[in-house]
Amino acid sequence: MKMMLDAFWRAVAYCIHPRVIGLSLVPLAVMVVAAFVFGYFFWDGAVASLATWIESREWIQSALSWFGVTEASSMHAAVAKLLLLVLVSPLVVMASLLLVAMFMTPAMVDLVGERRFAELEKKRGGSFFVSVVWSVASTAMAMLALLLSAPLWLIPPLILVLPPLIWGWLTYRVFAFDALATHASQEERKAIMHKYRSTLLLMGILSGFLGAAPSLLWASGLTFVALAFVMVPLAIWVYTMVFALASLWFAHFCLDALHRKRLEAGALPVAPPDMPVAESVPAKAAASAPLMEASSAPPSKPEEPTVPAALEDGRSSANDKGEGDKP
Repeated sequence: MKMMLDAFWRAVAYCIHPRVIGLSLVPLAVMVVAAFVFGYFFWDGAVASLATWIESREWIQSALSWFGVTEASSMHAAVAKLLLLVLVSPLVVMASLLLVAMFMTPAMVDLVGERRFAELEKKRGGSFFVSVVWSVASTAMAMLALLLSAPLWLIPPLILVLPPLIWGWLTYRVFAFDALATHASQEERKAIMHKYRSTLLLMGILSGFLGAAPSLLWASGLTFVALAFVMVPLAIWVYTMVFALASLWFAHFCLDALHRKRLEAGALPVAPPDMPVAESVPAKAAASAPLMEASSAPPSKPEEPTVPAALEDGRSSANDKGEGDKP
């Protein structure tokens, strides 16, 4: 838990890094262009098809009548637009996640590695092709889970729980793999993802609920449709930044786990690179040998104090004079 929280606040701080903000513009531009292309060519036809489907369902007409809507035909287009927004929302979430994984995650992992873990060797256990295959396969499984669970969305509490859980599982699968693809070997990646599986899955689920938060913008309904030129880019940019935060979270956590694993294996020095390495035991013993020899030698006899030469000459002359005065 301590590693997870430490990685989270570091990821939040990295989100305001100029490089991260600049990288977020690439998925934003791709998604905005795709959204407006879809709106221009397919929006009207999709709304008309959904309106026809709603008209052919008696239980929907009964529900509208129960809510006091007398002119049900006037509500068909509005309900069709809202329903289309609900159906498109999971696709937007998954597309944002994949675009962040493709255009932002490799650069952000390098950023974290350069600033925090410069001593980690890049063993490149996962190539770009393997990463793409892993992400596409995980997305296909998530799409299948969404389709199979779609009937349960009609139960009000489950529509707020099931999609975030599926998005969280997909986030865990994609970002954990990409965070370790460059620095870890294949064996190290498998070991870390197995050891921290529950923590990584919890991080993915929390990221999934964070990814569901921007859906509140879609919930504004007709207001969102009326202000599409403003609300669509805003919603997509919020999705992009949420998944950029999740990617940085996984990068900090996974590289920290890899660093700890290599420390335990003895593949990295314990002391930081900028700290001097302590002297070895043989070197210390060699340095202290002269001191031991000096201390073990017997004490020498103290030397007699020497008399200055001038004083000695004066003393001898006085003795000679005294001897000459004797009878």
